[in-house]
Amino acid sequence: MKKIRIALTMGDPAGIGPEIAVKAAADRELCSLADIIIYGCPDIIDEAAKRFAPDAKLDIKEIGDLQFSEVPIAEVDAACGLAAHSAVIAATQDALTGEVDAIVTAPMNKASVNSAGIPFTGHTELIAELCKCDNFAMMQSAGNLRIAFVTTHIPLSAVAETISEERIIEVARLLEKAIQAEGLKKPKLAAAAVNPHAGENGYMGTRDEEVVKPALERLRADGMSIDGPFPPDTLFIESTRSRYDGILSMYHDQGHIPFKMLAFDRGVNSTLGLPIIRTSVDHGTAFEIAWQGIADTGSLYAAIKLAVTRASSKWIK
Repeated sequence: MKKIRIALTMGDPAGIGPEIAVKAAADRELCSLADIIIYGCPDIIDEAAKRFAPDAKLDIKEIGDLQFSEVPIAEVDAACGLAAHSAVIAATQDALTGEVDAIVTAPMNKASVNSAGIPFTGHTELIAELCKCDNFAMMQSAGNLRIAFVTTHIPLSAVAETISEERIIEVARLLEKAIQAEGLKKPKLAAAAVNPHAGENGYMGTRDEEVVKPALERLRADGMSIDGPFPPDTLFIESTRSRYDGILSMYHDQGHIPFKMLAFDRGVNSTLGLPIIRTSVDHGTAFEIAWQGIADTGSLYAAIKLAVTRASSKWIK
């Protein structure tokens, strides 16, 4: 039986990406599940392998020629941003043509990419653009804890005006489909409110009354099991969240903060709605510990395993 082929991007060379990438590509359990190809600059990957996985026999797809001696470790750098960006583009293109079965991305630094003159808000938006996909969403998951986001990498000041009934319905359906693909035919979902106390019936903001509640009513009328909107400060406590298979979060930090507190070392970021399979770590470049050999690999290992599971089941998110 043909093994799953995973394109693993190296991430920002100045961060922990190369370190955790070579460790993953050398891990016996992961290698038994898939052929892992690291996309990135060979000199940087080789240096990471010498330091952190000396016995590994790595499969590298050469993307760029940045040398390790040119990397300012733990600093924002345009060349590093460009190298990381190029690796994601190449991996996505190979997934679209079927050369690989899924892509897994190591962390990038947004400032480094933007300093190279490339407008960049995140992997999610970049990969969706490459896939020519307008209907997509970010999901964070760890076991039965699943959170999908109505908005992601936008300023907090723009959240309320960006949230619409159509977007809430779109993301809720993507979340329901993702959970169904894991074997739950009738998942039970919960939605967070936009405002504190769910708006207090309009006295603390009207967006929940005017937009969120009508959207949820439309979803329920279509047969979806979704409750809310819940006050965000109580939705994520165990007695509430444990009743649901997935949670709809209205903006980035509303869901990311509780998720990372609960599952930082095993969380997986994935993009729903794409014609390819893409998963990622749920953390950043961790400049403060870059190239020290102490970065936690749990999130990356979980991301690779989830990508293998989805590719094996032939499910396209």
